[in-house]
Amino acid sequence: MEFYVNFVKSQPILSGMIQFAILGPIGEWIAALIRGKKWQYTFVQTILKGVGWAILAIFIKYVFVGFGGFVHELVGHEMLPQIFEKGFFFAFSKSFFTNIMFGHVLFFVHRFFDNVIERKKDYSGLDKAILTLLWFWIPAHTVTFILPPHFQMGLAALWSIALGVILGFFIVKK
Repeated sequence: MEFYVNFVKSQPILSGMIQFAILGPIGEWIAALIRGKKWQYTFVQTILKGVGWAILAIFIKYVFVGFGGFVHELVGHEMLPQIFEKGFFFAFSKSFFTNIMFGHVLFFVHRFFDNVIERKKDYSGLDKAILTLLWFWIPAHTVTFILPPHFQMGLAALWSIALGVILGFFIVKK
């Protein structure tokens, strides 16, 4: 555990990329299994999916840091009450603004990467994905942002697996 903590503290971008590159495709694989589908990607496509997740991790890390500053600035300019400066209310407001202002962009970019990898043009289901911002990602990232910053990317990557499992059960088997 000490190695992990030291690594994520000293290499926040690289460690986030590695965590997402591994856990993101695992979440997709588990969701496919739950839906009764076979993993239909070649080895190269699976590696490219990991690379896509790693690139998303860079955006996610910058957004995690940036939206913390965003919330602090809102409090500093008296656009949010002082109670939002720390603790649960800070975590909730950071999660709320992160997901409402950035979540849909992340979904679109993620789908774009998938379309490039799969050589198709399919943006169906993004409306349902965007709804997960309200019922899954805002609560999940509230928990994430309560943690110390060096644990946030790891938990965010694990949430991808959790959402894959949840959505796997909700998507009708074809």
